[in-house]
Amino acid sequence: MSVIPGAWKRAAAGAGLLASDGGVAPTIFAEMSALAVRTGAINLGQGFPDEDGPVEVLDAAREAIAAGVNQYPPGRGTPDLLSAIAEHQLRFYGLDVDPASEVIVTAGATEALTATLLALIDGPDDEVVVFEPYYDSYAAAVALAGATLVTVPLRAPGFQPDLDELAASVSERTRIILVNDPHNPTGAVFSTDVLTEVVRLAHLHDAIIVTDEVYEHLSFHAPHTPIATLPGAAERTLTISSAGKTFSATGWKIGWVHGPADLITAVLTVKQYLTYVNGAPFQPAVAVGLRLRESYFTDAAALLARKHEILGEGLRAAGFAVHAPQGGYFTVADATALGGADAAAFCRALPERSGVVAIPLSAFVSPAHRQRYAGLVRFAACKRVEVLEEAAARLAHAAR
Repeated sequence: MSVIPGAWKRAAAGAGLLASDGGVAPTIFAEMSALAVRTGAINLGQGFPDEDGPVEVLDAAREAIAAGVNQYPPGRGTPDLLSAIAEHQLRFYGLDVDPASEVIVTAGATEALTATLLALIDGPDDEVVVFEPYYDSYAAAVALAGATLVTVPLRAPGFQPDLDELAASVSERTRIILVNDPHNPTGAVFSTDVLTEVVRLAHLHDAIIVTDEVYEHLSFHAPHTPIATLPGAAERTLTISSAGKTFSATGWKIGWVHGPADLITAVLTVKQYLTYVNGAPFQPAVAVGLRLRESYFTDAAALLARKHEILGEGLRAAGFAVHAPQGGYFTVADATALGGADAAAFCRALPERSGVVAIPLSAFVSPAHRQRYAGLVRFAACKRVEVLEEAAARLAHAAR
């Protein structure tokens, strides 16, 4: 079969991976991780920790496996995890969530997001508004669902959207406004003015708000504010998060989405035909994690903030201009002064040059707008302190 039909083409094109000859390029993450292996470089490209999470959570998973929790869990998720998610939202944010009708456990936040878009998008006339740069799966999932992606630019140094540009991007065709806060890849935490404007525009145009809050406990300078806590927001907001970032367990793929029962039913209708269920022994373990003492969450944020400081100091010593993050795993730096005006080419040369792998910010941008972010590079700080110190030393040495 010379031409393979199907929705895969939309997904590949949406993610910027479809070549003019019909071939599919590897993701930048696969490419750069392979470079790290080939060159022995320190991989600060992909956002996964190199340390295990809290022992209580790990032990709970082992105990669940030993106790025989190895078969299909209920389709919505195990009742204890559903309750723990609801308790967590009330404890940290004052949100009253019904665990029986307003929560679904998913195969990570990525499935929650994809199931939500597939469930709520009705056709090519629908638009999804996102902040750009954006996590790469957003564009792929929007394209797979057959909708149109509309982007609102985030500009250095603060990476806050212009409110007039945001308002101009939302219209009667807007089905979903997708907000990632704290933001990947920029590390921005959106201001209350931005979140309030999102809610206003959603009401004005009868849009649904979908939030990706996987870095909720990794906000460095102020507690995280879920958009669902703002006046008038909860009735039209689906909140997505996961255990991977909070508990350094990205491979477990336990996520969730909560919101109004009718919207959750719509998402469940699609989700049950994707993975159906997942991670039976990890679900009780995540429930343990969500009930950990508050100091665990504050200590995790403080440690990651310190890691960003170590990384940032090393990047500045190497000649980068650093945009200090407000939350999340990543630090963005400008490599222009180091000859990195083409960040993609710079990152492909960096493993040989410095023994460090990073990702160009242009990988998170639609093709028409990549020049806006041409010199910007994303580094992951979610590694052991000694790894970050070694990476900083390599970068500084290569810059001499």
